[in-house]
Amino acid sequence: MPADAKSPKKLSNNRAALTHKIGYALRHPGRVKPYIRRAGRDAWLRVKHPDHVGYYRAVMASDTRRNPEAAVGSKTHDRWLALGQMQFDYLIEHGLRPEHRMLDIGCGNLRGGWRFITHLDTGNYYGIDISPDILMAAKKTLTERRLQEKLPHLTIIGDLTLDFLPGNHFDVVHAHSVFSHSPLEVIDECLAHVGRILTDTGFFDFTFDRTEGTEHQVLGEDFYYRTETLLELARKHGLHGQFMEDWEKRPHGQSKIRVSRSPLPAA
Repeated sequence: MPADAKSPKKLSNNRAALTHKIGYALRHPGRVKPYIRRAGRDAWLRVKHPDHVGYYRAVMASDTRRNPEAAVGSKTHDRWLALGQMQFDYLIEHGLRPEHRMLDIGCGNLRGGWRFITHLDTGNYYGIDISPDILMAAKKTLTERRLQEKLPHLTIIGDLTLDFLPGNHFDVVHAHSVFSHSPLEVIDECLAHVGRILTDTGFFDFTFDRTEGTEHQVLGEDFYYRTETLLELARKHGLHGQFMEDWEKRPHGQSKIRVSRSPLPAA
């Protein structure tokens, strides 16, 4: 992450604005053609798949065919390892224990998941994703890391109602780089149902692309929200929410919110 990725100037940018796009193109001319190719592909996929889940599933299929690690946002293998380690270290520092049951929403190809599976007791890791292609890559990661004996649960889903999961079951629910690719109605659906599956002391951590200016989206793939918008959405569903200031110190461009059924301790 660039040193100024969360600077006031960056947080006020509207990446959907024409002036921003022109300025960005002038500063980075080598990225114009790849952007146009991606915009053309995404426009075609939106025609074929008008609903967001179907559209983004097709995006993931296309990206995974080229490179599963890049499909989850890691341009190099070293970056893939570093981002997984960052997720793992953060939850360990926040008390993740082997006996905890964890749900990893948007588990991808187990960038962080293989570390969680290693740490947790057998059968305590549940990973879900909308993409069958990336879950096939997840199974390959599982095999390469020789983690079959830990009996992780990997399940494809079509929505975030979480209706197939037991109530009052999970100590930790985790969604890394999921809401950054989700329209508000998808986030609302998740927050409406996640409280049912959390234990009284459990929490749900999710990252998001933060803006302090106008909320916007780019190519139907990247969504930028104000912190208060998501905290208010959590309150609407009876959840307690907290902006995680300590995550801001990590070398990652997204911010993090934690929600729970019970009041959260002061940061």
